[in-house]
Amino acid sequence: MTDDPEPVDYRHWEAYFFASGDRTRDDDTVNGPAAEINYGVAPETQLHLVVPVTNFSAAGQSTHSGLGDTEFGVKYRFLDETASRPQIGAFPMVELPTGRASLGLGNGRAWYRLPVWLQKSFGPWTTYGGGGIALNSAPGQRNYGFGGWLVQRDLGPHLTLGAEIFRQGPDTRDDRGFTAVNAGGSLNFTENLSLLFSGGRSFAGDHHTLWYLAFYSTWGPAEAHQP
Repeated sequence: MTDDPEPVDYRHWEAYFFASGDRTRDDDTVNGPAAEINYGVAPETQLHLVVPVTNFSAAGQSTHSGLGDTEFGVKYRFLDETASRPQIGAFPMVELPTGRASLGLGNGRAWYRLPVWLQKSFGPWTTYGGGGIALNSAPGQRNYGFGGWLVQRDLGPHLTLGAEIFRQGPDTRDDRGFTAVNAGGSLNFTENLSLLFSGGRSFAGDHHTLWYLAFYSTWGPAEAHQP
């Protein structure tokens, strides 16, 4: 759930084919099958798009499935990493109301996330984190803050493992927000193809059980790697 400030390389692509889940005491939401596409449209800048199929079920009710809300964003790294300082970037996103809110598949109105992320590497170790604010004016929803921090380590060329702590404030008028711990990593089959996975749960505030599973691929012209 914690993100990083590193954009896709210029004129390169990333694709994630994934599923993710969030189970609370009252309902269960699964996004999947879903696709995330990122493109390095300019140096230090990527475009970001997520289109999910959302599956929602409230306690004791049948499951509703259909197109969920569409996510669009722009990640921009405005400070590069050096030996003494981290890299820093912003990643504003809008969630477009393409899912039916009456079935629990969407928010009903466009809403926005405005985070800033930073990252520093130390040999095989990488740490990143930050946070921001979400702006949501849909009925029953509210603005909230969020933030997290992650530490991960490369265990050779084929495996990376890490863990994060993430905090989100109350996003409706009735909940308390939550603080969660997740662990996961990536299994790298090749330089350009990986399996990503994570899971965890909250330990403060509202109950959340969280998971994520994805196949990841990247491609692009070699000469565009260093614009």
